[in-house]
Amino acid sequence: MSDTIRLEGTTLNAPDALALARFYAEITGGTASGTTHWAAVTGPNGSLGFQQVDDFEPPQWPGSDMRMHLDFYVDDLAATGARVLAAGAKLHDHQPNSDHCYVYTDPAGHPFCLSTWDTEAATASSLSPGD
Repeated sequence: MSDTIRLEGTTLNAPDALALARFYAEITGGTASGTTHWAAVTGPNGSLGFQQVDDFEPPQWPGSDMRMHLDFYVDDLAATGARVLAAGAKLHDHQPNSDHCYVYTDPAGHPFCLSTWDTEAATASSLSPGD
């Protein structure tokens, strides 16, 4: 037996788990499965889980109420922005980094970002061997 911990995924609260999984499946090209109480979307680059919460309240941002958000790397902000809007997202009023990133909310009100800033590439290029 090993003491290895593998990062598996993230689970978001939702008023309808399957509906939110279907939204994220549509925008990421993934596959949604589950029920209104528990659902997941799996795609080519990861997975997200969703759990139904009866008294769900969407996070309020900007402010301290939002404890996390999702970031998605994209090649074309305009094209992918149009696609997520067509799927049911809303463009957030507050846009602090609009030179490379747009903030949207999903149908349940969770903020998420579409960004041309590739975190993985930026991190890899800033690290040298031995860091």
